[in-house]
Amino acid sequence: MRAVVITKPGEPDVLAVEDVPDPVPGARDLLVEVAAAGVNRADLLQRAGHYPPPDGAPAWPGLEVAGTVAARGADLGADDPQVGDRVAALLPGGGYAELAAVPAELALRVPEGLPLVDAAALPEALATVWSNLRAARLSPGENLLVRGGSGGVGSIAVQLAHVLGTRVLATAGGPQRTARVRDLGADVALDHREPDLVARVLDATDGHGVDVVLDVLGAGGLADNLAMLADDGRLVVIGMQQGRRGELDLSALLAKRASILGTMLRSRPLDQKVAIMDGVRRHAWPFVADGSVHPVVHVRLPFGRAADAHRMLESGEAFGKVLLVP
Repeated sequence: MRAVVITKPGEPDVLAVEDVPDPVPGARDLLVEVAAAGVNRADLLQRAGHYPPPDGAPAWPGLEVAGTVAARGADLGADDPQVGDRVAALLPGGGYAELAAVPAELALRVPEGLPLVDAAALPEALATVWSNLRAARLSPGENLLVRGGSGGVGSIAVQLAHVLGTRVLATAGGPQRTARVRDLGADVALDHREPDLVARVLDATDGHGVDVVLDVLGAGGLADNLAMLADDGRLVVIGMQQGRRGELDLSALLAKRASILGTMLRSRPLDQKVAIMDGVRRHAWPFVADGSVHPVVHVRLPFGRAADAHRMLESGEAFGKVLLVP
């Protein structure tokens, strides 16, 4: 089969389409004929040599796919997806390929009416958002701030939090992007390029601050995030786009009785991923089925333009997900 491989660690041009061995599915795996693969920042880190795939995962990148079940493992039952079913799935790696072996517990049946290619934009984002909002104990009526509401994860976070009854604030760059974030369900959309973000967030919450911050910036956003938190607020760090190391005013953390959580999805053991996807299946996927939450796709590119896909994500140009199509 064809796959997008990393010929050596480096810039986007090290990606190339090559023939690789077909995956061999295990007893509880699905073999999926890939219609599209989502591009994620973890893929960029892997390409640069900073995020090796977990043991047993293919060497080529790709954490999520959508496609059609071509074969099933011997131990799967009648309740598991069948040959011919349309599925979207979370992977430890190997999604940039024509075929992918997927643990059946990490696959979701794609609802009728949802384009199969676009469904590839959902598994990683929904798993990330659902698991972290649960970890943050976000409740209906609380204020959530999504840093990066125009990203692949952020655009899903805005939608899901909105339908769950949360008051959503979100940041994006420029008036056009903030308007689109507002259309996704944000009650307040803030241009992060304008000054005094902290003051604007506090003003939008009548001085209360936000109960939860879902943050992709990391070190660069640490001080502002803490300043924007309400008493008993929770900062959830899911990315490091502005650095890994930063200083923290512990007195402010203590005064607010605030907490900081940090999570990664790819490196979790299989049983934790299965539990997360089961939660997505039961509590978030119904909103996909009824159209309340939908994939936000910036562009669909062929495998031969994988380098362009990575450059789009690195530049911040993309609104929502970039997808690769075999």
